[in-house]
Parts: sequence; structure tokens; C-alpha cells
Amino acid sequence: GSTSEDSSTSGLDIIAANDLTSRANYAYSFLAGLGFIAGCFLLYSFIFTYRAQRRLAWLDGLLGAFCSIQLLLVLLSLHAVAYRPDYLRTTGLGCAALSFAINTASLCGLLVLVLIAYVLTQDPPSHALLRKPGVCVALVILTSLLICLLLAGLRGTHNGLQEEGICFMDPVKASYAAARFCLAFLVPYILQLGLLLSGCIRQWKSEGRFLHGSEEGPVFLTITSVMFFCQLFYGVTLVKDAHLEVALDPQKRAFLSVAEFVFFSGSSVNLLLVLLVHRPRRESLYSLFQQLRDCCQSPRHSQPSRNIIAPHIEITDTLQDIES
Repeated sequence: GSTSEDSSTSGLDIIAANDLTSRANYAYSFLAGLGFIAGCFLLYSFIFTYRAQRRLAWLDGLLGAFCSIQLLLVLLSLHAVAYRPDYLRTTGLGCAALSFAINTASLCGLLVLVLIAYVLTQDPPSHALLRKPGVCVALVILTSLLICLLLAGLRGTHNGLQEEGICFMDPVKASYAAARFCLAFLVPYILQLGLLLSGCIRQWKSEGRFLHGSEEGPVFLTITSVMFFCQLFYGVTLVKDAHLEVALDPQKRAFLSVAEFVFFSGSSVNLLLVLLVHRPRRESLYSLFQQLRDCCQSPRHSQPSRNIIAPHIEITDTLQDIES
């Protein structure tokens, strides 16, 4: 009797856990779709600006790199969308490579935010070397690779490299979880916090307003806050489960899956926020809607509407020029 009750309770727990994971999967799939569309438009917008002006402002270039990395993370998250509530089954080597790619992309994004904070707070920058795009790209990629190689060594493989099994993005191991939380989360945000505090102190001494007049300042503060809470939630959940030192029951495994979706949702939300908060990108979106509206109008009505709209656009541009 007790055995049948235990198996019945276990079956109900598994069903409830799968239901929770599936609901989170549906919600994230919708958000990831929006984030993917926003990311594609942002890439198009940055490339179009570069081709039109033959250059990108330094902060625009960093913001474009950040958006590209977030779009890559959205694509890497498809392994979770495709298989949950179950898990991807692959070889130990394939699973380690997937985890390494996700951690590297995530850390690259955080280090790009550190560079944005540096450029925003150190104006003019004290190190001209960091104004060179090639140096910054090499620094971000090399630092991310070294840290993620260290994490890959701590991660190991659950079975042999060629043995097929269930693939978890991050293993529930205490040493790995603690190292990942410190190196891939705390260190980048401590650097950002230090730069922001130094910028505040410098502006306070010069009696200026911090980030005043910067297009990228509000965008940076918004996206780094979203990234902080998403990464914090996932990191704390992983560390908490790892320190239990027991096999996770279905409910805890489902909650860890939800935490993974929260981790990936930061990328989609940030792509949408950059599109809506950053004025040049928002104006590009508005211009696209204007063009689509003009294309959808019948030929007999398009000419009068263009004559009416043209003076308005000219006045708006003049006001923007005065503001800038």
C-alpha cells in the first residue's frame, strides 16, 4: 500500500513539475520570438547606420556589439525551448561545448557593459588604448575565454566525452556554481559599480550632472539593471541547489528550469528595451512604420499625404538638431 502511494505521489510530482516547466517554456517562447525580431531589426539598423556614415560612434559600436551577443544568446536558448519539459540528449563533449558557448556569450555581454560604463564615466577616457575597437574586442573575448575555460575544467563531464546522456546547461555542483557566480557575475558587476561610483564622485566634484546629455546613459542603466536581476536570480538558484548536495527532486529541477528561462529572458527583454529606449533606434523603427504605412496606401491617396507629412518631418529634424 505504501509503495503504491509513494509511486502515485511521485507521479503527481512529476506531472506538476512538467506543467510548471511547460508554462514557463510557453511564456519564454513568446518573449524569445519578440526578442529575436527586435534583435534582427537592431542589427539591420546598426549596419544601415554604419553603411550610411562609414563609421559608428564609439558607444553605438559597443551597443551594437552588446545587441549582437544578446541575439546570439537568444539563439542558443533554443535548445531549452525545443526540448522542455524534457532535456536535450547529447554526448558529454557536445553538452560541455554548449555550456561553454552560453557562458562565453553571457560573459562577453557583461564585459561589454563594463566597457560602456568605462566610456560613459571616464570622459575623456584616461586610456586611449581602450578607444581602439580591435583592442576592446580582443580584451573581451580573451578574458571571457579564459574564465570560461576555467569553468569548463570545474564542470567536467557527467559521463565520458562520447557517451550520450541528458544535458544540463550548468551542473548542480557546489564548486562550479560558486565559481560561476563569482567570476561570471560578481566580478563584472563589481567593476561596473566601481566605475559608476567614480563617475558620480567626479561629476559631484565638478558640480555636473551624472550622465546628463548622454543618449546611451539611460539605455545602459536600464539594460544593466535587467541583466543584473536575471543573472542574480539564476546564479542564486544554482548555488542554493548545488549546496543541498543531494539529487534534485522534480519540483526543484523544474524551478531550476524556470531560473534558466529567466536567465535567457534577460537577453530578449534587453533587445526590446534598446529598441524602445534608445532614441536613434526608436526613430529607425518609427521610420520603418512610416514607410510601411506609405506602401500600404493606395496610389491616389499617397501623393497628398506625402505633401502634408513632408513639412512636419522637416520641422522635427530641425528641432532634433537644435536639441543635439
